[in-house]
Amino acid sequence: MSAMTDVMPAPRARGGIGGSVRDSLVVARRNLIRMARIPEMILFGVIQPVMFVVLFTYVFGGAINIPGAPAGSASAYKEFLMAGIFAQTVTFATAGAGAGIADDMHKGLIDRFRSLPMARGAVLTGRTLADSVQTAITLLVLAIVALLVGWRTHENIGKVLFGFLLLLLLGYAFSWIGALIGLSVRTPEAATSGGLIWLFPLTFISNAFVPVNGMPKFLQYIAEWNPFSATVMAARELFGNTIDGIPKSVTGAWPMEHPVWASLLWSIVIIVVFRTLAVRKYRSATA
Repeated sequence: MSAMTDVMPAPRARGGIGGSVRDSLVVARRNLIRMARIPEMILFGVIQPVMFVVLFTYVFGGAINIPGAPAGSASAYKEFLMAGIFAQTVTFATAGAGAGIADDMHKGLIDRFRSLPMARGAVLTGRTLADSVQTAITLLVLAIVALLVGWRTHENIGKVLFGFLLLLLLGYAFSWIGALIGLSVRTPEAATSGGLIWLFPLTFISNAFVPVNGMPKFLQYIAEWNPFSATVMAARELFGNTIDGIPKSVTGAWPMEHPVWASLLWSIVIIVVFRTLAVRKYRSATA
């Protein structure tokens, strides 16, 4: 009888890195199953970037002059553009990541996770990993569409794949910014708005859609130190899509002179900083 009245100890999370990794993968699997059961999540995530590819290629392609290319050369602009569209796609997934976490908070799902014996950071890590898988699917579809409209790479398959890996790493890094935003607002709608409002200046004050040398001088410095620009330039180099008439840098910025290393460093720094802030916010928000 006394055994029945004993209070059971609270469940403890499995310690160590191994336990945290296992917990993160479990949460990632849960989110991937949810995505598979709601295919429109992936469908709508694919439609928007495909529209950007088609609109920029056929509407603006003949109007934007690329230095060193024949006037109105649509093929030159396609090669210049696609790395920017790919980078924009992976970064805009940030808004979806933030909205998903805000929705879980709003519905009380995060509180349920807290009652389980799991690592605290695993909830966010699993979510961002699942979002990265969805982003990879979107990027694959987008690359196929880009090939259909005439985009081509001019480097070996190893470099091309590494270019896509850098893009996915940037998307994963930015998903942690989305996670922090999702934990900081009260509704999924606010997370979506908050996740997009800062992305527009980040992506357009860059080398993604037009050459930097046509910008005012102060914007040139901002654009060339932009982490988004570093990944776009790295992808162009690895895809073999650099244009002879466009210099790497007009201000001598180190990230433009060494874009692959700069892209890696920017992404790692963003992950370390914003993962730390997001996990800290998660603990305080659910305390």
